[in-house]
Amino acid sequence: MDPVRPRVGERGRQSGGVPSDGTQPQAEAEAEPVKPDGGQALRVLVVEDAQTAGTLVQELRRHGYAARSVATGAQALQAHHSVDLVLLDLDLPDLDGLEVCRRIREVGDVPIITVTARGAELDCVLGLQAGSDDYVVKPYGLRELLARMEAVMRRARPRRPAGRVITYGPLRMDADTRELLVEGRHVELTPKEFDLMHLLVSEPGATLSRRRLMSQVWGDDWSHRGRTIDTHVSSLRSKLGSSSWIITVRGVGFRLGRP
Repeated sequence: MDPVRPRVGERGRQSGGVPSDGTQPQAEAEAEPVKPDGGQALRVLVVEDAQTAGTLVQELRRHGYAARSVATGAQALQAHHSVDLVLLDLDLPDLDGLEVCRRIREVGDVPIITVTARGAELDCVLGLQAGSDDYVVKPYGLRELLARMEAVMRRARPRRPAGRVITYGPLRMDADTRELLVEGRHVELTPKEFDLMHLLVSEPGATLSRRRLMSQVWGDDWSHRGRTIDTHVSSLRSKLGSSSWIITVRGVGFRLGRP
């Protein structure tokens, strides 16, 4: 069993990994770990100031996580799409952490644990209301954080799609081969058309906002990209043979339909 680690998250008292000369560890240069069973390690994004993040990233990697860090809210909004879990500090230099949490939650369901020095009950409530899955107050024990990460991921995993093939009426999509069949007919799609249609088919009945579509298909949280979505929707309707496959919800976004 690992020895009890020092408490982390308070400036000047981080657990291990900081050289005595004050230089920061080169955590980003380390190879990402792999699980003992050969599977992919859980990808964790630490959104924190450089000093605390460097230490925490090293500790997470030591425990088998594929951890990396960013120091600003803007960077977090660009990077959260490619990770399995976000550890989010609320005190960031450019954006308030609560706003970052809201924006991430608007476009996806990646688990978020708020890790902050704001310890008042109201701060905790606001963090959870903003979309955080859990709330950890600094300074915290590393074992506590790891246990909370495991608990959040246990709750999150059932939300992930179990299969790679989705069938909806006469429509069949295979995420592995990236093939779309309608009544057995192969429909040739561009990569973005496939990603857009797959997202709609994955959530039948739900209206997906333009912002979410831009974020998850084009990786863009910031711009509206003109009529990019409309152009792709128009092309999909034409290729599918009916405009009823994709319904426009005016002022909001789009949802999957059925001819």
